[in-house]
Amino acid sequence: MHPAARTRTTFRTGPTPVPQPRSRRIRSLIDADALRVLHRAARVLLDDLPDLTDRLLAVLREQEPAYRTALENDHAATWQEVHRSLRHSVTSLLDPRGTREAAHRCTWRIGAARAEQGLPLDALLHAFRLGGSLVWQRLVEETTRSEPEDIRLLVHVATDVWNFVDEHCTLVADAYRQAERQLAWRRENRVRLLAAALLDGTSRIADLPETAERLCLPEHGRYVVVAIAGGPPHDLPTRGSAYLHSGVEVDHGIVLVGDEGDEGGGEVDRDPLAALDLPPDAPAGRRIGVGSAVTGLAAVGDARRLADLALSICPPEGGTVRLTDHLPEALVVSCPELGVTLVERVLGPLLRLEPADRDVLLDTLVAWFACEGSAQRAGERLYCHRNTVLNRLRRCEQLIGRSLARPHDVVEIGLALTARRLPRG
Repeated sequence: MHPAARTRTTFRTGPTPVPQPRSRRIRSLIDADALRVLHRAARVLLDDLPDLTDRLLAVLREQEPAYRTALENDHAATWQEVHRSLRHSVTSLLDPRGTREAAHRCTWRIGAARAEQGLPLDALLHAFRLGGSLVWQRLVEETTRSEPEDIRLLVHVATDVWNFVDEHCTLVADAYRQAERQLAWRRENRVRLLAAALLDGTSRIADLPETAERLCLPEHGRYVVVAIAGGPPHDLPTRGSAYLHSGVEVDHGIVLVGDEGDEGGGEVDRDPLAALDLPPDAPAGRRIGVGSAVTGLAAVGDARRLADLALSICPPEGGTVRLTDHLPEALVVSCPELGVTLVERVLGPLLRLEPADRDVLLDTLVAWFACEGSAQRAGERLYCHRNTVLNRLRRCEQLIGRSLARPHDVVEIGLALTARRLPRG
């Protein structure tokens, strides 16, 4: 039945049938008489359906604020919906089997439509029960008016009437919840599509306001993207300054780190890892790349590429790499072909030595760079005298034709060592 929920003051519910011990024959005759009374009253209600619809809408306007708003926004559509539902309810009293499927379809459509419109489910169920109460009251009123002595017979069909109301309340609730789940899925999928376009750098300018609204992030602000790979699945952050987009192999967190007008260049005002509930140091097996800051949601695609670049520098066993702390490595990794060329051009003569000799010289070079050019500290790290370190370094210089005293050569050698250490894509 359409609209109706428990009545509050206007309508009274139908009497509860009290079973009496009768013979099967007498019971059958009483049922037939009760149906005759019910059908006679129902035909009158069917002829008076517009008035019945107006009465129900008046009660809904008074008792249900949600329907009051619906009537103000689109009175004609709401009237037609209530009218159709009441017509199916009354015709079902006359021909339950023949009208059952049509009545079910009508109720289902109402539940789905009201879910899409955002009408509260409680208000919808109340409306259906109010409709049931109104139909029952009008049946009693009509029988009392036309054949008062038959009023006692209506008690024998009261259960059928209220079972119908309960059946359609269940049906409309099922339709509402199913539509609600579909709407939630569509909303979630829309958010994923907008976030994916943002990260891919394919987001349309016209979609940015919607993207900002759905991701709960300002369109204008400073953002960092964090790339996360490996380890257990990461839960969505609860803070309003970040959004985590789950991928097949890599998750990407879009993190608001400052306002658009903030000063600071590549520095960030808020820690993007904290915004995603990630520890500063990644646990074993998890790799985290933190890109540098960009301005505005429109630039998040660039920020994602920077985060992926930082992730590519992470060692296979896990760790956290902040791009701003590894710019030389990033330069090399950003163009692997040039990195290979650089390694061969600068370190080629060293790499072609016997493995034992090659490894000693390369380890010495790496230690010297790690110790910021101190032969003394490099010797301590390698467990040898500083003079041994200096002798090895001179041999390296002779082999590669470069001097560790010339800044340009030092840069080339350092980048070549970095390129050799990093994985090649």
